[in-house]
Amino acid sequence: MADPKGFLKVTDREVPARRPIPVRIMDYKEVYEPGDSAVLRRQAGRCMDCGIPFCHKGCPLGNLIPEWNDLTWRGEGRSAIERLHATNNFPEFTGRLCPAPCESSCVLGINQPAVTIKQIEVSIIDEAFSNGWVEPEPPGRLTGKTVAVVGSGPAGLAAAQQLTRAGHTVAVYERDDRIGGLLRYGIPDFKMEKRHLEGRLRQMQDEGTRFRAGVEIGKDITWDALRARYDAVVMATGATLPRDLPIPGRDLDGVHFAMEYLVESNKAVAGDQVPHQISAEGKHVVVIGGGDTGADCIGTAHRQGALSVTNLAIGKQPPEERPETHPWPMTPTLFEMTSAHEEGGERMFLASTVEFLGNASGEVRALRVAETEYVDGRRIPKSGTEREIPADLILIAMGFTGPERTQLEDQLGAQFTGRGAVERDSTYATTAPGVFVAGDAGRGQSLIVWAIAEGRAAAAEVDRFLMGSTELPAPVRPSDVAIGLLPA
Repeated sequence: MADPKGFLKVTDREVPARRPIPVRIMDYKEVYEPGDSAVLRRQAGRCMDCGIPFCHKGCPLGNLIPEWNDLTWRGEGRSAIERLHATNNFPEFTGRLCPAPCESSCVLGINQPAVTIKQIEVSIIDEAFSNGWVEPEPPGRLTGKTVAVVGSGPAGLAAAQQLTRAGHTVAVYERDDRIGGLLRYGIPDFKMEKRHLEGRLRQMQDEGTRFRAGVEIGKDITWDALRARYDAVVMATGATLPRDLPIPGRDLDGVHFAMEYLVESNKAVAGDQVPHQISAEGKHVVVIGGGDTGADCIGTAHRQGALSVTNLAIGKQPPEERPETHPWPMTPTLFEMTSAHEEGGERMFLASTVEFLGNASGEVRALRVAETEYVDGRRIPKSGTEREIPADLILIAMGFTGPERTQLEDQLGAQFTGRGAVERDSTYATTAPGVFVAGDAGRGQSLIVWAIAEGRAAAAEVDRFLMGSTELPAPVRPSDVAIGLLPA
């Protein structure tokens, strides 16, 4: 283990400082200052190497957290990245974007702040990239089997890398003009600069994975044609249908889904020309939805020069500390102050949106909201509490309802669950022979760590389907959600 008395000698939780707000909102660089190696080693030394490390169960990938904490404390960075890569293809993504359910499960969290697992993880991979330790791992032989992966988000990339290393010839299809899915166009650079994505894609190309950007399966190539061309297909298209808010005024100019806004911003930050870009500059912005996507919109609006930013959430404000109803090691819902919230704006809870109000030109000018009340388990606007909030730009960030269905139904005959996800069995196989589904398309909107875990597990099932057996690890099954321990 790391320092046997580390958790007794160091009881404080230390994380890197964020760059000053007036500085960071002037650019799209990541918000955190570089970490101090002495602090990281000190924090890694707090890991107790528990007899039953619940952090393993909190992480769908089953990351070997005590092992690479110990190696970090000992200063053995190269060994640490080897243990980290043993279970996680992309720690540079999860270390920046995952909400770290492993930390909620940390045994130290019973009576102290949890080990800074996420920060240690990202420090390991950043050091590895800096020192050239992230090298291609091409297969020793080719199987002669071919696999198409549709979608280049974390689930698709994880499946592709595992299958390539198993010796299959893999092509990743992406309908956008660049590879990366939501990692590319859904995540702002201030949360993860795209150089991290580019570095991993170079490694995958050198291993033999082929990328086909700008090709939409179902339109440019039919699903039937794809199945005929490849021995197996992995569907990793994500849950891209946004949840709408069908209230009066929804068709006014200036009311947009969050992803419309974020995609255009990410393209502009990448240097692309974006005609008629949706921009918050000089506007009163309202973001509807209190999750990560809403926070991304808030941070982007600050950087674009919004006059004001208001964030609305229909539910109650979560508690700041673990409630009795979510005892350790369950994953609690807590009030979070993200870097975007820290940068300014107003947050309103128990806020129900009633109507979008427009001017004579058909442009949104305000939002009518009311307090939320609970009636028979339903959340409804409380009569007599309505008021108006000025708004020139409204962004709907209320989550996603599932994958786009029409082509999957018409061309594949795919079936869907009651929650809108693609139906699949315990091997990730759909009702279409040779077609598997992983990530949000099959489980619904979820965490990046689940996407990678499912991509790895689906790859193992595809390998078994093609070869009769597999040596690839399969960290999770579609039903592997222990109540309260693994977040869905």
